[in-house]
Amino acid sequence: MRRSRTEPLGLAFGALIALLPLGVLSLLAHRHVMFGPEVHFKDVGLTALAASVAAFALTIAGARRRDARTILIGTAFTAMAALLALHGIATPGILVGMNGVVAFTGGATLPVGAAVLALAALPSLRRPRDVKPLLLLQAVLVCSVLTVGVVGMLVPSAVPSVPTPGSTAALTVLVVGLALFGLLTLRATRTFLLTRRRSDLVVAIGLVWLASALPPAMLLNGMELGWWIGHWLELLGIVVVSLPVALDLRRAAQSRPLVGDVSGSDLVTTEETFLGAQVRALTLCLARKDAYTEEHTRRVALRAVQVGEELGLSGGRLRALATGALVHDIGKLSVPDAVLQKPGPLTDEEFAVVKRHPEWGEKMLIDLGFDENVRQLVRDHHERLDGSGYPHGANGSLISFDARILAVCDVYDALISRRVYRDAWPHERAVALLRAESGTSFDVKCVAALERVLSIERAPAAAAV
Repeated sequence: MRRSRTEPLGLAFGALIALLPLGVLSLLAHRHVMFGPEVHFKDVGLTALAASVAAFALTIAGARRRDARTILIGTAFTAMAALLALHGIATPGILVGMNGVVAFTGGATLPVGAAVLALAALPSLRRPRDVKPLLLLQAVLVCSVLTVGVVGMLVPSAVPSVPTPGSTAALTVLVVGLALFGLLTLRATRTFLLTRRRSDLVVAIGLVWLASALPPAMLLNGMELGWWIGHWLELLGIVVVSLPVALDLRRAAQSRPLVGDVSGSDLVTTEETFLGAQVRALTLCLARKDAYTEEHTRRVALRAVQVGEELGLSGGRLRALATGALVHDIGKLSVPDAVLQKPGPLTDEEFAVVKRHPEWGEKMLIDLGFDENVRQLVRDHHERLDGSGYPHGANGSLISFDARILAVCDVYDALISRRVYRDAWPHERAVALLRAESGTSFDVKCVAALERVLSIERAPAAAAV
């Protein structure tokens, strides 16, 4: 969590690395070169080999885990590998003469790969039963590509030499391909903003590199240096995108940056993966101290990020909210067991001790190097808009909007939970209290958003009755 100062620099550095190839292309794209056909044959062969290894590893891993999305990613790399292999084999002057296959496969590789990768976001692909159809799709796709290649090399006139660089067809493919890679890059970037994992940023960089390889392929020819740079970018992009995905699978985690469906709830349910071992260690300490408090903080965190998403919080704020909510009661580690686990109402003196837990929690997080946004949530989750809260009696604008979200969710969960000294309140009574104190103790927008989240959560249960 020690990232408040270095994080902007890391983001800026990632953007610089991602866009660097565009700068190189703008300077060198039109320089005249005279590489022989054997160079193209070897370079493309190396790229095809990299794509083949990635495709094989991802497909096998996905099949073993019955992970449809991973198989689909493997299918994308399989299609790219097959097209690249044909692109290299069809190099004029090596194994065959002039033919249309080399242009067709060169123009189709990146757009086809991007189109298949874009399908990974389909909700239906979360179900294991989609595994066999996807394996069949992969086989059909490879057979189709190979058929086109064999026919095109045996009968060169059968496959037209399209798209011609700079033609209408080439420009159309370029626009479609860039749009697809743009979508994939947005998914990966959104995932990174939530997870802050370097591997997710690496995937976003690799996708930008693959997108950068498209313009040279569609606009330049083999006599221009930019055309060759595009091929090298293609190789680097494939390696850079596939490695983090493979590492995720090795850790038995679903790879998410290409899908872009990481939510605030995922940050809470798998905090060690997305928020780090430090957060996980703190929640385990809290669980050993008092199981009820740890379970309460997890429920509060889940509802808080759902409310945050409902209110349109950015990825960075959702991440801070998830972290702060998970550790918002961490100061209770300093509360004596006799007070924290007392089987009855607290005395005024005992309650005064409990009321210090936000300050103790903040101090602990300062010592551990947590970000100020997280510390503020821990410090202010018991403050109220009218100044009636604790520990400092802050009011109004002194309480951040995100702390107001946490406060509403914290109170709701405390009310509907059974304690040794009182029964749990029914949902309707708890919501009625929050609604009655909206605008005085609680933020009106936060209460309304929690109600919307809870109505969605309770809808299936109501329908089943």
